[in-house]
Amino acid sequence: MDRSNQIVQHGVPVSSLDAAHANEYFEQFVNASSVKNILGYYRGLIDSLHLRPNVFNLFYPKLRANLTSWRAKALLKKFDARASHKCYQKGKAAANTRVLVIGGGPCGMRTAIEAQLLGAKVVVVEKRDRYSRNNVLHLWPFVIEDLRMLGAKKFFGKFCAGAIDHISIRQLQCILLKVALLLGVEVHTEVSFETLIEPDANEKIGWRAQFKPANHPVSQYEFDVIIGADGKRNTLQGFSRKEFRGKLAIAITANFINKKTEAEARVEEISGVAFIFNQKFFKDLQEATRIDLENIVYYKDDTHYSL
Repeated sequence: MDRSNQIVQHGVPVSSLDAAHANEYFEQFVNASSVKNILGYYRGLIDSLHLRPNVFNLFYPKLRANLTSWRAKALLKKFDARASHKCYQKGKAAANTRVLVIGGGPCGMRTAIEAQLLGAKVVVVEKRDRYSRNNVLHLWPFVIEDLRMLGAKKFFGKFCAGAIDHISIRQLQCILLKVALLLGVEVHTEVSFETLIEPDANEKIGWRAQFKPANHPVSQYEFDVIIGADGKRNTLQGFSRKEFRGKLAIAITANFINKKTEAEARVEEISGVAFIFNQKFFKDLQEATRIDLENIVYYKDDTHYSL
């Protein structure tokens, strides 16, 4: 092989052909819309560059040096700006810290991203192999800004365009998964957390965990920090839980597939209306439909979402 056509990254030669393949995989990765495709194109990308998920300072510079398309540069510029924040101490704030995140939902992935930027070695386990939650989330302004800084719009062009301030949970999960992977987070799907295994002082083994399948390689990993982000049925033992409930009410949530027809496009969104603020609207609605409501929300995304 012609040495003039090689890029050496930390002693590992990357040929110009490998770099070209990596950029092709990157484009497919950015456009992928399912967990299976996202992870598949990601594996192709990092295999082309002889990379494996690792701490931020060992993974990201190699990735950044070889992704040269205009789209990649625009996204990585966002990551560079984020990683330069003083709180991360150039990826050394959590150096030599091993973090396990249980659950690949929005909270789990966003936590994994933050820990990765701090310099920890982060592993995420998710028991599912797909994202199927089509409920639509209303996003607070500070959340929109946070996601913009992480390059959300580079992955999903419609992200909070104009007055839109919502996104489907599935789409949000895909965005955060892509960000986490490009920063070096190690993600395993179809892996269920079972229980913690306490340290063994005699064998000098730290905290580990038991998973299904039992023979998965992550079962041999040791962790300093374990974060339960698997919802209200959190599986971490030894923690008391308290659920806060407001006034009980009956709520109906409906999701219908958005077929993108002309008639559907004409329907206006309702960002959130309460009876007390627009009594005429609700009285007219009751007269037309015989449905008596106190509040209503209607968003359009991959589905028509109403609450």
